[in-house]
Amino acid sequence: MGLFTRDIQTLDDLFVHTLRDIYYAENQIMKVLPKMISKATDPDLKQGFETHLLETNGQIERLEQVFKLHGVEVKGVDCPAIDGIIKESNEIAGEIADKDVLDAALAASAQAVEHYEITRYGTLVAWAKRLGRADCAALLHQNLEEEMATDRKLTMLAERIVNPRAASV
Repeated sequence: MGLFTRDIQTLDDLFVHTLRDIYYAENQIMKVLPKMISKATDPDLKQGFETHLLETNGQIERLEQVFKLHGVEVKGVDCPAIDGIIKESNEIAGEIADKDVLDAALAASAQAVEHYEITRYGTLVAWAKRLGRADCAALLHQNLEEEMATDRKLTMLAERIVNPRAASV
């Protein structure tokens, strides 16, 4: 019983599989971010989600460039991890009536997504370098930097505004 398909034999195969994993994940995030924007009540949180929606679109475009540079078909593979994070986020958000507590839950859910993306992009950058693909690594590193910046912004927003409001409920 393996974690990956039998088609993965080399580091290059694993790189492509993981690239397809994050491509799927980014496309799922594009679908869920508008819902998070509509549910968020804090203006800074809402704006952060709107900004990240635009960034995510750019990240998808960079991923498509990586596929092309690497000479493989642009496509995603199911990612149970991101599906699970999104499912849990939807379930929790659906149970919260207070807007301040909901904002805290949305910020936490967004950070769970960011942390997943950070791990994937960090790994992909390292593998691209090991495979001699500095061109791919540079594009993937841009995505990694954006994800880390978004995580820092979410942390600041949560610690300074959203969580204190939720704690006062």
